[in-house]
Amino acid sequence: MSSMSSELERLAELHRQGQLSDEEFARAKARILQGEANAAPPPGGAPFGSQASGQVLRRSLNDRWLGGVCGGLGRMTNVESWIWRLLFVLTSLCVGGGLLVYLLLWIFVPEE
Repeated sequence: MSSMSSELERLAELHRQGQLSDEEFARAKARILQGEANAAPPPGGAPFGSQASGQVLRRSLNDRWLGGVCGGLGRMTNVESWIWRLLFVLTSLCVGGGLLVYLLLWIFVPEE
C-alpha cells in the first residue's frame, strides 16, 4: 500500500510541476488505482514520446541557446543537445527545412 501512495505522491508532484497534463495525470492515477492490467490504453495511441520514454516533448528552460527546442529533444531522446543543434544547422544549410522545423517546434512545443 505504501508503494501505491508513494506513486500517487510522485504523480501529484509531477502534475504540480506542470510535467503532466490534467488528462495524463488522471490516466496515470487510474492506472495505479485500478492496476496496470485493468486500465484502458489511451485512445488513438500514445503521443510522441509520452508513453514510450515516459517523457513528453517540452522546450528546455536550462539547456537552451534560442528557444530550448534542442535541449528538450535531447532530454527526451537521451541524445546530447549539441547533436540536435548540429542536425538543425546542417538541415538548414543543405535543405533549408531545418530552420522551418525549428521555428514550428519553438512555437508549438510548450516549455517545461
